[in-house]
Amino acid sequence: MALIVVVLGSILAGNATVDQAGSVGAVGATVMAGYRLMEGKRGAYYPAIRAGVSIVPIFYLLANYNRNIKNATPGDYKYIGMAAVAVTGLLIAILWSAWRTFRIEETLRYVCVETAKTTSMVFIILLGAAMLTAAFRGFGGEELVKDFLTGLPGGFWGQFIVVMAVIFVLGFFLDFIEIAVVVVPIMAPILLADPSANITAVWLGVMVGVNMQTSFLTPPFGFSLFYLRGVAPPSVRTTQIYRGAIAFILLQLAGLAIVGFNPGLVNYLPNRTYLTSETAPPPQNPRLQECLEEYMADYYDENEARLRQGIESMQSLDLSSLPDNKREELEQSFIAALDTFQKMDDIDTASLAVDAYMPEYRPIHRHVRSTQAEIRKIEGEIEEEQQMLNLETRIGSSESRLRQIRGEIEALQAQKTALEESIPSEWQDAREQFQKLALGEKTARLQYRRNVDGAYEPVNELNRLLAQAEDLVAIEDRLVALRDVVRGDSGDAVVETFKETESLFSDFDDVSDIRSAFSKVRREFRNDEADRDKAAAMLDEAIDAYRAEVSWRRAAATSLHDRLTAYEALLRPSIGTRLQPRLTVEQAEEVASCRSEHRDISPYF
Repeated sequence: MALIVVVLGSILAGNATVDQAGSVGAVGATVMAGYRLMEGKRGAYYPAIRAGVSIVPIFYLLANYNRNIKNATPGDYKYIGMAAVAVTGLLIAILWSAWRTFRIEETLRYVCVETAKTTSMVFIILLGAAMLTAAFRGFGGEELVKDFLTGLPGGFWGQFIVVMAVIFVLGFFLDFIEIAVVVVPIMAPILLADPSANITAVWLGVMVGVNMQTSFLTPPFGFSLFYLRGVAPPSVRTTQIYRGAIAFILLQLAGLAIVGFNPGLVNYLPNRTYLTSETAPPPQNPRLQECLEEYMADYYDENEARLRQGIESMQSLDLSSLPDNKREELEQSFIAALDTFQKMDDIDTASLAVDAYMPEYRPIHRHVRSTQAEIRKIEGEIEEEQQMLNLETRIGSSESRLRQIRGEIEALQAQKTALEESIPSEWQDAREQFQKLALGEKTARLQYRRNVDGAYEPVNELNRLLAQAEDLVAIEDRLVALRDVVRGDSGDAVVETFKETESLFSDFDDVSDIRSAFSKVRREFRNDEADRDKAAAMLDEAIDAYRAEVSWRRAAATSLHDRLTAYEALLRPSIGTRLQPRLTVEQAEEVASCRSEHRDISPYF
């Protein structure tokens, strides 16, 4: 039981991958077999005790000390040595147990042979399934299945119910492995490609998995039924076991229905894990925008008064210490910040307009797209018949055969014409109206995104510049010392010194003009006959530009930095969210919840 808890618990807790947990299970089973085979003999538990004693310090060292050798400090070496001793003890215990299983009754050999047999059978199934799938697709079977499913009434859900029913029935006769590797690769791409449901692969996989679980309970080949038959007394008949399994099958189907009607139960946890992980996408990721904007709409409703107050208080600040271009950018950002709430209202208005038109538009869109799909299918058949007619003509077939093919082409043309005439006359106007509304919503969203970026970016950039003011002052002595270098050092020495000095500016933002000024001085010494007086004058100009930059940064830092920092913190979780490196946990939870629901995007196609 402990081994089962460790293996499954490590997977569920996220501490180990399936492969790692399987390795732990194999090692644990080897140690257990080592003392079981020696049961009743002296020293039977020595390897198991050694393994247990070795594991305790390993866990302690992992939890409390650095175990990365590359990043280890001299003080960590003794703990690494202790870990090496503990690991060595564990390896000895494992090898000791493995030797026992190999020596006693050839247990290890028997286990390896049986494992190889089972693995081979599974791989034979996988290879056969891959060959079958390739042949099925190569001979056009996938197209037949696609035509059959897309021709069913009820749209996606009609197709989905049929696929689930087929998998359920196959579960009576086939193992879940055969269903997974033969049926699913054919059916899944068709269902995933349907924009009317826009389902996720995770949800479809869970639905198929829950459905296939019933194969363990369905007669006549349900594994669980055979397990029960093996332990049940002879007085219990097999038909009684079959009848008793009905309730559990119904429970499985009820669970399938619950997951089907509540996709958030499946999609939320993967989405949240992804959005809060180290590799989470930035908030500017296009796939997150609509859900992020829904969250922001609620946030603005609750915090608009506080945000407006903070923005208006910044507008009253004295910005005279800033250069003209920085002051104008900051003033424009305040205006954009106040416009944010109207931009969000514009999104709501445009989105409501699309939603209001959707009940009128969706039925005609569904009918027209279905009709057009039928037309394309007929056009394909006409093309095939035309090719057949050309072939029959070239080989000199009888006139009756040619008339038959022409008649079939004419019949298909008549069907095509009838379908084209069945398209409602108001379709083009309806389509244009929807595209206009959809374009309005898209435009509103793009304007909002540009607006919030323009409201936050100048503030964040200026805040960084002011925070670097004192560090920029610290390099002044090295810049002034360049005057002696220009006057006295050789040309090559001047070039190397200037290169080193110019690299100091790489740590600062918005100093490219100053760095370019110093680079111009360095380029004067590319030739042996450099004009040192001219270079000295250019250096003085570069130093003056540097001091002017330092002057306004220090003055602005004294008068504005604290207020600007507080203002940036106010905007960061709202207007500035898109420009952050990652979502906060609260934002990730809301966005994950939003993205967990399936949305019908077919009207946009």
